[in-house]
Amino acid sequence: MTDNSIYVPPTTWIWEAKNGGAFANINRPIAGATYEKPLPIGKHPFQLYSLATPNGVKVTIMFEELLEMNIAAAEYDAWLVKIRDGEQFSSGFVTANPNSKIPALMDHSVSPPIRVFESGNILLYLAEKFGKLLPKKPAERAECLSWLFWQMGSSPYLGGGFGHFYTYAPEKICYPIDRFTMETKRQLDVLNRQLSEQDYISGADYNIADIAIWAWYGQLVLGRLYNAAEFLDVQCYSNVMEWAERIDARPAVKRGRIVNRLSGAPEMQLHERHDADDFDKKTQDKLS
Repeated sequence: MTDNSIYVPPTTWIWEAKNGGAFANINRPIAGATYEKPLPIGKHPFQLYSLATPNGVKVTIMFEELLEMNIAAAEYDAWLVKIRDGEQFSSGFVTANPNSKIPALMDHSVSPPIRVFESGNILLYLAEKFGKLLPKKPAERAECLSWLFWQMGSSPYLGGGFGHFYTYAPEKICYPIDRFTMETKRQLDVLNRQLSEQDYISGADYNIADIAIWAWYGQLVLGRLYNAAEFLDVQCYSNVMEWAERIDARPAVKRGRIVNRLSGAPEMQLHERHDADDFDKKTQDKLS
């Protein structure tokens, strides 16, 4: 039976491990490693440790876009991190990202290797390293980065707010669902207005702002996040829908969004990616 009593916060909050919810077994109020295990290292310059959540999808799309441009130096190994099993708390992963969140990247093209964490920062790091998908003119660069950081600041309301209370919370509670639905729809309206007179988020050209925002809001309106497209009435955001479909058709996006994926049709899951030929013919036919 649902307890509808009003919650009165205690003077000092105490963590209760069994607090319900889909991720109760891994959420905790402390940081650091819980067990010793080094990260695997493949043969390519970049080693990515991730999962195909929206934040992980940003980075695999970025790598596939760079490889689509025939930039061989962007070859990467994508290792699966099962966050529901707590693999982000291994000693190796915590060394790569002390915040224990996917994705984490190690750049072995330099010595000593450079760690890069936070998905937006990984996109920026790769864009600067290869001089691609980031405008060079100051005003255009500033606009692109404004939208990149908009996404980094906005998506917690979508994922941790709306997605959590609408999909993952142990009980459906009106106030948080209404609160975060309102904010999610406001953000979709921001994007819809921005896209009313241009093809891409920051202007005429596709760049890292589009990659970052599409991974969340593009997949949301395409019905791939939280089973909430009808609830959010996403069809009313026609400019966002057209933009999302345009990006979804890109070959690199088709490949990148299935890397490190653990759900959906088996042919749409590539648990780990270590070479281009890992996208086997069955998968290629599905993506074409």
